[in-house]
Amino acid sequence: MRIAVLTIFPELFEPFLSTSLVGRARERGLLEVAVHDLRDYTEDRHRSVDDEPYGGGGGMVMTAPPWLRAVRALSGEGPAGRRSWRVLLSPQGRRLDEAKVRELAGRGELLLLCGRYEGIDERVRRLAVDEEVSIGDYVLSGGELPAMVLIEALSRQVPGVVGLDKSVREDSFREGLLDHPHYTRPPEVEGSRVPDVLLSGDHAAIESWREREAVRATFEKRPDLLDAAELTAEQEKELERLRAREGVREGM
Repeated sequence: MRIAVLTIFPELFEPFLSTSLVGRARERGLLEVAVHDLRDYTEDRHRSVDDEPYGGGGGMVMTAPPWLRAVRALSGEGPAGRRSWRVLLSPQGRRLDEAKVRELAGRGELLLLCGRYEGIDERVRRLAVDEEVSIGDYVLSGGELPAMVLIEALSRQVPGVVGLDKSVREDSFREGLLDHPHYTRPPEVEGSRVPDVLLSGDHAAIESWREREAVRATFEKRPDLLDAAELTAEQEKELERLRAREGVREGM
């Protein structure tokens, strides 16, 4: 997978890109990430990327020409014979979720645009952006942190980046459910014990417990996910049990 990032703060990315799974994936050639400075595409001696907004009010707005030059220079035909898919990180975009991560990973070549200040001239959105993506309904100072979130999520979709493929398959949201609880040594912490089934060595029973617990976690924390989740017969039965228990509780 190839990712290019366009920002006025390229120095923010190096520690992130050199660390943990992302850093190792780059070292092994599984993930290619290139960070580009938007100011390299300016044409004035001050390397200006912003100006006052028409109509007055508010803060500075990023000007269109540097963005258009940069995007067109960086998103041309790649080695795979296709141009990069151009993503603007924006609170106005579609909310990032597991399905969107998988969809973007399938693009193969991405160009991530990280705005700053009050935003980017609207003509950049119209002329040089394929889609906008948001990591949540809140406002940050720029698109750099959202771009890092997206890169981290994308990296997990690249074969070989995560050591155990099973751990990726069982990630939260993969099948529309949250992940089941996890435990490790010691078996007891301040009176709280690991569930007996996890110590039993019965792999079928453990798998069954994990399936049920994934439903329970989703029911308690993110019930909005359940309508679209793909449930096994055992999980459907567990969900019915949880809903019945909740109904009894509400009637008390």
